[in-house]
Amino acid sequence: MYTTSDLRKGLKIEIDGEPYVITNFEFCKPGKGQALYRCKLKSMLSGSTMDRTFRSADRIDKPDLATREVIYSHGEGDMHVFMDAETYEQFHLAPEVLGDQVNFLKEDIECEILFYRDRPVEVTLPIFIEAKIARTDPGARGDTATNVTKPAWLENGYEIQVPIFLNQGDVVKIDTRTGAYSERVSKA
Repeated sequence: MYTTSDLRKGLKIEIDGEPYVITNFEFCKPGKGQALYRCKLKSMLSGSTMDRTFRSADRIDKPDLATREVIYSHGEGDMHVFMDAETYEQFHLAPEVLGDQVNFLKEDIECEILFYRDRPVEVTLPIFIEAKIARTDPGARGDTATNVTKPAWLENGYEIQVPIFLNQGDVVKIDTRTGAYSERVSKA
């Protein structure tokens, strides 16, 4: 059980038999009475959000969560297959569980799957991945203003904004948390 002093952004809690993650947290101490903890919660199963206020005496349940180290194997139809490296057990995940992270999946990439009561609810990819630029327009010569970017498409069709000095065939590092360009790894 958690107490209200344990509440913080990113904490995973259970309410009415469903796991939630705290996306926003605010402490409020009125002039009279108990302290209040206002939280914005996001369901880990359905993705819906709700607001909940806790009093300082409240107790909050811990969800039954477990993580497993897995390797992305391949896509099979609209499902994505992950394999446990130790037991060779395979997990088929729908694109809804992956969300935007489906754009950064590469074969043999190591990741973690978070399970709630043996049901996969979240996939955590490495923070950075490397990808090759499949198509981009050449940069405008003489355009030297700071932070000038142009669209570029990766091999899987995902579009990112990159600096104008990058060209087709360059390998770039991408932050999987934000989906943004981080740095150039190698030139074409």
